[in-house]
Amino acid sequence: MEELDTEPPVTVVPGADPARTQLCFEWGPAEMLLCETLFGPRGGERRGAPEGSAGPASTGCVVAGGGDGARGPSCVFVVRRDQDIYMETLRKLFNESHGIFVGLQRCEEERAVRARNAQLIQVSKNYRSVIRACMEDMHQAAISARDSALHSQYSIQVSILSAMELIWNLCEILFVEAAPAGPLLLRLLDWVQLHICDVDNMVREVLSSENPSKHKLFWNVVDIFVLQGRMDEARHLLSKEAIANPTSMNMYKILDDLMKKMPVPSVGNTQTLTEMELKWQHWHEECQRYLQDGTFASSSHMESICKILLGDENAILEKKELMTTWYHFLVTRLLYSHPTVKPMELRFYAQSSMDMFLGEESSPEPLDTILMAAFEFELHQVIKECSVALSNWWFVAHLTDLLDHCKLLQSHNLYFGSNMREFLLLEYASGLFSHHSLWQLGVDYFDHCPEYGRVYLELHIERIPLNTEQKALKVLRICEQRQMHEQVRSICKIMAMKALRNNRLGSALSWSIRAKDAAFATLISDRFLKDYCERGRFSDLDLIDNLGPSMLLSDRLTFLGKYREFHRLYGEKRFSEAARLLLMLMTAHIAPCSFWMTLLTDALPLLEQKEVRMLHRGMHADLTAHPLHKRLQTFQSHLEVFSNCNDSKTI
Repeated sequence: MEELDTEPPVTVVPGADPARTQLCFEWGPAEMLLCETLFGPRGGERRGAPEGSAGPASTGCVVAGGGDGARGPSCVFVVRRDQDIYMETLRKLFNESHGIFVGLQRCEEERAVRARNAQLIQVSKNYRSVIRACMEDMHQAAISARDSALHSQYSIQVSILSAMELIWNLCEILFVEAAPAGPLLLRLLDWVQLHICDVDNMVREVLSSENPSKHKLFWNVVDIFVLQGRMDEARHLLSKEAIANPTSMNMYKILDDLMKKMPVPSVGNTQTLTEMELKWQHWHEECQRYLQDGTFASSSHMESICKILLGDENAILEKKELMTTWYHFLVTRLLYSHPTVKPMELRFYAQSSMDMFLGEESSPEPLDTILMAAFEFELHQVIKECSVALSNWWFVAHLTDLLDHCKLLQSHNLYFGSNMREFLLLEYASGLFSHHSLWQLGVDYFDHCPEYGRVYLELHIERIPLNTEQKALKVLRICEQRQMHEQVRSICKIMAMKALRNNRLGSALSWSIRAKDAAFATLISDRFLKDYCERGRFSDLDLIDNLGPSMLLSDRLTFLGKYREFHRLYGEKRFSEAARLLLMLMTAHIAPCSFWMTLLTDALPLLEQKEVRMLHRGMHADLTAHPLHKRLQTFQSHLEVFSNCNDSKTI
């Protein structure tokens, strides 16, 4: 079991004053509601509380001392734990990484190990490209922002995204690609060149000058190229120095030859590490010989470069301002002293490099701690430190998922039941569900959490505000695809009730049918019949005419559908069929009592129709003996009695 943090970070809520009054809070799935109570700071006296009012909420009151005085108006604050979710400029990060995540989950498990490793490396690069694209957009937004506060906010996000890409790239080299000795150094050099020091502007300034070798930044640029192992660019600049100063031509040729012959591991090279180390040792001895002979004594710059080639730590540290970071110093140190470093040896060089570079006057920052944990191959420590230092769950959730696919987290389960991958994905997806549109992305993340994903999805999807029918249909489709029957019924009932309150009977009936709620369908059917009695016509005919088997949900709905069918048959002058249907409705005992009078009234016109009187001609000699005719006459007599009774009551 891992040690838990004992002191949580302090969150300052602007406008909330715990010194004036007690604060009451209630946790939600992705945010917290914070409000001021009617209680004083010490809880012993109520100020302005009505008689009989309850005490502080049991969900937790924060009591702070001090601050007497009159009560002001109470405020309610919403404290969100993942504010980055609401930044429009980060939408690209969330949306595009979602597609990469889903594609990774659907990859074929049967692929060969080598093909699968190549795919995972490509997935990692895709994630990094999304981070970089988002960082560039954020940088442009910072440049174009006129408001200073907004500019500062964007600049902070650029720094965070830059750190995220830096960490991710290092994890890709060490964990995903797992580069062996030899190629490992090449990957670290690429990492340094991409992230640590951008010298393009400085190079353009030097090369655009009339005499580049006389420019004040000339030797700085040469030194940076050498420190980053960019020998071709360094040799190109040194050639300009040789042309401008013919007296240094001999030194230039020797230094150029040394830089050209420097052995460097290469990808796909067939030479063994032993052969590489032997070549490097011979080259190192040659550099040492030239330095001891005083070949570069007349040029301090070239002599300094030769010392760097020999891996002289003091000479490299003299260029500390050009490297700016201890991990740049680490890679340079490895390049010129131990180019065949093995992955498990990195921890020793990393720690000593950080100590030498930072010294005693400065302490490591959170980014330094994370990178050091990576160099020490403490994978879980990397994830933990990133969770604390970064401003959202996006980074740790996606990185952990990728590392889990690399089979690097299989043995690590959390003490509360879920593994680290699922825990972080659940936290990230829960944050997405607090957003009005990004919640749709969170569904797929829950889908790929086998242990608790469905439970979380059921809890969160019930809290989605169903503002429109379009959104409700979208949520309903998600639930139906996952056989979430309880949630389907709940959503349909909510929408049916909303439609009924707005007197949209057709929509209410449609939702109640989808919910398979017989009681509610009966209620709405009664409303339809009442509306018909008041207005003399049906609304939403398209829906009622196409109920189909759905009308069997309740007797009242069946009556509504069949009664509407009776009207349609009568309107089409199909009186015989209409009469049969009306008789069926009268004898089936499914009509509401309040509607009997209407049915009897509908029967009267049918008694005068020729089709009803002439049913089955040639089959019956006495038409008056036909059961249909007799029953209609019986209902007619009932109608007369009923009318007489009503007239008597009126009198």
